[in-house]
Order: sequence, then structure tokens, then C-alpha cells
Amino acid sequence: MQIAYDARWLSRWEPQSSSSRTEGTRMADKIVTPRRQRLGQVLRSLREATGKTGTQTAEELGWSAAKVSRIETALTLPSEDDIAVLIDHYGNDTVTLQKVLKLRHDATQKGWWEKYGESLTPGYAAYISLEAEATEMRNWEPMIFPGLLQTPAYARYLVGRTIHPVVKIPPAFVRDRVEVRMRRQQTLLYGDKPIQLQVVFDESVLRRDIGDPEVMLEQLRYVIELTELPNVELRISPLGTPSPAPWGSFVHLRFADLPDVVYLEDPEGGRFGSNPEHVFGYENAFDELMEVALDRQASVRLIQESMAQWQA
Repeated sequence: MQIAYDARWLSRWEPQSSSSRTEGTRMADKIVTPRRQRLGQVLRSLREATGKTGTQTAEELGWSAAKVSRIETALTLPSEDDIAVLIDHYGNDTVTLQKVLKLRHDATQKGWWEKYGESLTPGYAAYISLEAEATEMRNWEPMIFPGLLQTPAYARYLVGRTIHPVVKIPPAFVRDRVEVRMRRQQTLLYGDKPIQLQVVFDESVLRRDIGDPEVMLEQLRYVIELTELPNVELRISPLGTPSPAPWGSFVHLRFADLPDVVYLEDPEGGRFGSNPEHVFGYENAFDELMEVALDRQASVRLIQESMAQWQA
């Protein structure tokens, strides 16, 4: 079964006006999981292989055109019977049917993060679902260590003492959000299929007081340990180096069989973008950041040297 994926599966994540083009979409509650997107794209590809339009398929099956469209854009999860009807209508065999039914089964499975649903914003939950499917992550951070690099104490201070007083989240949510960060690390960095992680962060991150000296020393030691992982590459952009990225932090996610996505986060929530030109701009920015950043050995030395500030 040959499946051709394209960027249309993320079309509703993109801004609709040129004035908001670089902002991406904030409506995280409209975002469906990559697994459901795969299912919809597979069904669309099978239809397109027959030369039929969605409207033709709907008329021949006695369905509405909206039903076919919502299935293919993952806004509706088709039933097993619906899938059987479509596969038969497209002239595919039992093997194809079983593969598509497996995709549907996978699409119905809940992610580990869903049990924390009440504690997470819709945008953050949507991001975790994307992150879980990614094969590669490229992350620029100018202010703090990224979540995948944080110790529990560092994360707890950020969430509990920095974010908590502003948005007034319950203490239980603080605990859950810290736990989620630790679970993300274990799953993505140490799991059966670890993600390839590249991070560039500004040298000021090493100097910024988050918590207390003990928290910072623990955090710096942990980051040095992470540099030993074969799937992790950390670089530091030294102070005084002009940054080619005038924006705030961003994450560029790559997938095995889906279009790249850029994720940005600010006080108003998470934003996603998949417009090829938009993504390409961030991809280039990250490449430039890697070029001006210190290499691995120099980055580790700088981290070790910065520890003296917190040992004083």
C-alpha cells in the first residue's frame, strides 16, 4: 500500500490571513492527533488512486460530501464499518483493509499524557501528542533550559513559582506538569525509539538564577550528563554573538511520514505552523544558530566553567 503524504493534513493549523501568517494557529482544541491525521490521509490517498473525487465517492455510497471530507481531514473518526465500505468501494483487498483498521485502532489509543488532561492547557497537550510522533526535534531557547533538559527541581521552580502566581493554577497542577516533563524526558530521550534532539540555547541560560545555587548546580550537572547521550546534541550560543534568530524560543519537529511542524509558545498559548515557507524560515534560522554556536566540547567546558558562579 503506497501512501503519499502532503502538507494539506495540517492546513487548518495555518493562519488564514497574511497579517497573521507568522503567528500560526492558537486554536489547539481544533488539532487532532497525528495518528488520526495518518488515517485520514491514507483513506484520501486510496480514494485519489481511483481517480474519484470526494463528491463522487459520497454520491456513489449515498453519503454526504461533508462526511467524506471530515473523515479524510480527521475531523471525524470513521467507524470500522465505514472503513470496510470505503476499502471495498476503492477496490482494495483484505490486506489493505486490515492495515487501515490497524491505523484506526492506533488512532483510538490514548496517549499517556491524557490522564493529566485537567492540568494541561489544550495547546500543551496538543504539542505533546505531536512530539510523541516526531523522529527529530530542533529547539532554540534564549531564556531557560528546555523542558526535556530540566531537572525536577528546576522545572518545579519554573512552574510553581514563576508561572503559578501569574495564572494561579492549583498546586496539584504544578505537580502534574512537573511530572509530565519528567515523563516526556524518559519517553523521548531514553525510550525504545529515542528522538534525535538538537538544542541551541543562549549562554545567559547558564547564568540566570532559577531557584537557588543548589538547583542550578544540579541542573548544570544534569545537562552535562545529557551531552553523553548519542541522540542528544547540545550547543551554546555565547554572549556577544549576534543571534540570527530575533524571535523567542521555537521547536522544529520532523516526522517519518508527515510534514514538518514548527511550534512556538508565548503567554497567550501555543502556536503551530506547517506552511512550508514558514517552516523553512525556522529551519534556516536553526541552521545558522548551529553554525555560530560553540561546538559540543566548548559548550561542555562553558557549562563547567559557569558552575563556579553557583558554587561561590
